[in-house]
Amino acid sequence: MPNPTDINDSKQLAGLIAELALSKKADDVLSIDLSEVSSSTNYFIICSAETGLQVKAIANAVRKGTPNKPWHIEGMENENWILLDYVDVVLHVFKTKIREYYNLEKLWADAPVTEIKDEPERTN
Repeated sequence: MPNPTDINDSKQLAGLIAELALSKKADDVLSIDLSEVSSSTNYFIICSAETGLQVKAIANAVRKGTPNKPWHIEGMENENWILLDYVDVVLHVFKTKIREYYNLEKLWADAPVTEIKDEPERTN
């Protein structure tokens, strides 16, 4: 039976995942809307970090911060590229050099891409 607190809207879940990644200082956070170009998922959230420890911290923050449970998890042991599959949204957390090598953004160049930035706190 589905958890009543699950987020059923994939765009909303993608936004939450991106915010949680930013909360752990993820670099270069992108949301790729695959809904019109792929039948496998609606969104890829791609981000990176300089160290394996930070890669794992980002993945753990997303796991703990989303009401949905990932359907599949890969890469937690090696901390170079962690994938959290929420079916309609897939998070890819890369070490920066690994991300540059695989360049997933280029593979999905025909899909709309949104750069997600951390909103600076306003001071009055």
